[in-house]
Amino acid sequence: MRIIPAIDIIDGKCVRLSKGDYNTKKIYNESPLEVAKSFEGAGIQYLHVVDLDGAKAKHIINHKVLEQIAIKTNLKIDFGGGLKTDEDLKIAFNSGASQITGGSIAVKNPEIFQEWLIKFGSDKIILGADCNNENIAISGWLEESDLKVIPFIKEYQEKGVSYVICTDISKDGMLEGPSFELYERILKGCHSEKSEESIKLIASGGISTFDELPKLAELGCEGVIIGKAIYENRISLKQLENYIINK
Repeated sequence: MRIIPAIDIIDGKCVRLSKGDYNTKKIYNESPLEVAKSFEGAGIQYLHVVDLDGAKAKHIINHKVLEQIAIKTNLKIDFGGGLKTDEDLKIAFNSGASQITGGSIAVKNPEIFQEWLIKFGSDKIILGADCNNENIAISGWLEESDLKVIPFIKEYQEKGVSYVICTDISKDGMLEGPSFELYERILKGCHSEKSEESIKLIASGGISTFDELPKLAELGCEGVIIGKAIYENRISLKQLENYIINK
């Protein structure tokens, strides 16, 4: 299971929210690059970057931060937040993103999202399936749709999606543990008899202790995004470094 720390950006700074509420913003570092370098120094290879300004504005904003991290580290970055057009994607990939995550676009403009899948391939395009009470949420989690998370993922799986990030918003930033049961049901529900490959599910939201990581790996999660637990020193970079070395 891949360890993927998260950097959420507002005004070029590294922040965290609770349950996606912009009013709960807490700044952890003025320099996302400094944070990214500390992750790389612990042997971490992957990074999840969210442009929270972009999510609100509905177009990419913090691409310069992405570019800086991509140039000055060797981290493989997946980038999301406000990606709505081909131009947004072009900017993200040109700024150094290895993958992009599309959430709202997959709900509101499925034709565009499918075009991206065809054009860039399923290794480059991640489906963002963020949910509250199992309803898919969009627009930086400011809107809730009536789409249910498992059928939503299954439908896109049939259209060629392989990577899925699922954040249980009720857990996000709360340090109360992830939605093990939801991830178990997603992995069972999206197990394809026709294809040998199941979806590559990346768990996100609520990670609070190191002990939760082996449990997520056991469930079959392909990756785990960790945010506040690192910033609040609930999980140390040393623990993550040892996990990566020993797995």
